[in-house]
Order: sequence, then structure tokens, then C-alpha cells
Amino acid sequence: MEITIERLAKRYGDRPALDPISARIGQGEFVAVVGPSGCGKSTLLMLLAGLLPAGEGRVLLDEVPVDGPPAGVSVVFQDYARSLFPWLTVRRNLALAAVAERPARAELEHRIDRALRSVGLPDTAARFPWQLSGGQQQRVAIARALVAEPRVLLMDEPFAAVDAQTRADLQDLVLRLREEYGVTIVLVTHDVDESVYLADRVLVLSPAPGRVLRDLVVDLPAPRGQLVTKALPRFAELRAEVFRLVMRPVDGAAP
Repeated sequence: MEITIERLAKRYGDRPALDPISARIGQGEFVAVVGPSGCGKSTLLMLLAGLLPAGEGRVLLDEVPVDGPPAGVSVVFQDYARSLFPWLTVRRNLALAAVAERPARAELEHRIDRALRSVGLPDTAARFPWQLSGGQQQRVAIARALVAEPRVLLMDEPFAAVDAQTRADLQDLVLRLREEYGVTIVLVTHDVDESVYLADRVLVLSPAPGRVLRDLVVDLPAPRGQLVTKALPRFAELRAEVFRLVMRPVDGAAP
């Protein structure tokens, strides 16, 4: 599914959150959005998901305007502890993703089992979220998004609440899921290394009101790996460029 952003802007009362932003994200692309705190990254993601009304401009999915939560789009939030229902089993948490669609029971069970296998948790369906580690709970949250068989996956800082090793594991998991499900991904993150490691392109936003400072192509070879990719000189160059752009409003460095 292709995403088109046409002069999209948002205000909260008298405070502008996003200046008009325009961008195009192709089918199957992985785009990361970075920028300083408060620059409107999460606001942009919520606008793409149809969870907030736009102040100006519009979002189109395959040329269809978004005027509410669209079919074919799933969102993974940062705080898995608040996005999963602790009183429901993992299976019942995942089933909620298909409530609107109401697939046949056999089809729903197939999707749930496939999603849990895909995230490496095939034996957890009968357990409760509180019986799992933080990293496992975030895998469950990702699996729930996959049950809807999305064409677009929107991720809002999904690895921020886990430790460094778990974060690396989840990054590699998302790269595998991208290939398995053929999904378009937009990831909001504060982690510059993460944005360069995962994405095909990095959109760097300015301080609020956010605008696109740079749409940077990440020309790193695939497949990517934590050790091999991050040891490449080109990775270091791209990381430095993104970091420079993110820090520019603070230190006044030239673009």
C-alpha cells in the first residue's frame, strides 16, 4: 500500500505541531521518522493512522483519502503494558485485532497461530501478558497487529521500553516480518542508529512545528545484521548525517 502525504499540518489549539509536510512512501518501503522531542513525530503517525483529524492537507492510501482509521493499517504503540489487556489471554488479545473484520473462526485461529509463530512465541496463546517478559509482551503486541493482515504497519517507538539486547532482537524480528508479510512500515523512533539500521529512508523532522529537514535514502546492502551492517563505513556516515540533522537546531550547526 502506497502512502501519500499532501501538505499535512496539525495544530493543538494555538500551538502548531506540524508545519505542512509532503512525502510519498512506496509499497513495501520501510521509512523511519526521527527528530527532537516534541517535533510532532507521534502526531504524524496518528494522522497516518486516521486517529487524529488533520488541520490542513490530507493522507491518501493507494489514492484513497484517510478520514478515519482505515482498513489495512495496524499500529504498534510504545507501551505494551498499556496496549495489552492483562485480564485476557494472549490468544484473546490477538483476536481483538479482527473484531471489525469478523473472519470465520478457523481463519482467525490460523492468523493468530501464524502471527505467534512469526514473532517466536508459538506456545504462549493460553498465557496472560503479565506472565511474559517485557520483550515477549511487545512481541505479542506486534503479533496482534499482524493478525489484521495489514498492508501498512505504523510503529510508535515500539522498542523504547526494553533493554538493549531485546531491542536488537526486536529490530531483526521486524526486518523478518517485513519480508514475510510484505508490509509497508513507518517507524517513529528517537534512536538514530535504529533508524539507519532498519529503514530504506529516514525522514528527519525539525523542532516543533515539525517540518521535513531531510528525506535521506539509506543505501545499505541487504540483508542487514547487527554486527555486519553497523560495522560498515557507510553506516557510520549515514548515522553521523542523521545525528547532525537532529542536533542542528540545538547546536546551530550548518545544514
